[in-house]
Amino acid sequence: MKFFADTADTADIRDLAETGLLDGVTTNPSLIHKAGRDFLEVVAEICQIVDGPVSAEVVALDYPTMMKEAEIIRKIADNVAVKVPLTIDGLKTCKALTDDGTMVNVTLCFSANQALLAAKAGATFVSPFVGRHDDNGFDGMELIEDIRTIYDNYDFGTEILVASVRHPIHVLEAAKIGADIMTAPPAVIRQLVKHPLTDKGIEGFLADWAKTGQKIG
Repeated sequence: MKFFADTADTADIRDLAETGLLDGVTTNPSLIHKAGRDFLEVVAEICQIVDGPVSAEVVALDYPTMMKEAEIIRKIADNVAVKVPLTIDGLKTCKALTDDGTMVNVTLCFSANQALLAAKAGATFVSPFVGRHDDNGFDGMELIEDIRTIYDNYDFGTEILVASVRHPIHVLEAAKIGADIMTAPPAVIRQLVKHPLTDKGIEGFLADWAKTGQKIG
């Protein structure tokens, strides 16, 4: 499973990139607002930090304007993925862009039927939102299972990018199902390394080492 960071905070992205665990980044208008920086500037910087796909979202709702915005976004860097909403105009934009060799992330997916449409439109990635799905009384992981089954049935090349990840259990379940990618806030990614027995083991080793009176180097 590939790990993407869902953030526009370049300091967090740099820190995670240094671990070698980061395969890409996803942004959205809300994350850009939180970063408080110029959209094109921050996306360009992120593209320099990571070699993998960096999703940057159009904000238009109609096809002609989406295409105009996409033309600007895809010129930022070779590793930019244009992010479009799962609407008819978004799918039309997806088809046009992927036919022209541009990576496209179709976002705000909440049903397997929507994911099927995204794959048929040639999406590079589809982003089902598991956390928001759970919030509204549905089973986000059941959605991922359904999409995985459909994509495998027809050998679609679209990658399942699990989004709206709220906690480590979402990551675990998505990996067990066979999702291709998960994107999560940096805090959630850092939580994955945590385990009380690991902490306890480190404490014990350090205590015993201190008793030896030795130093390394």
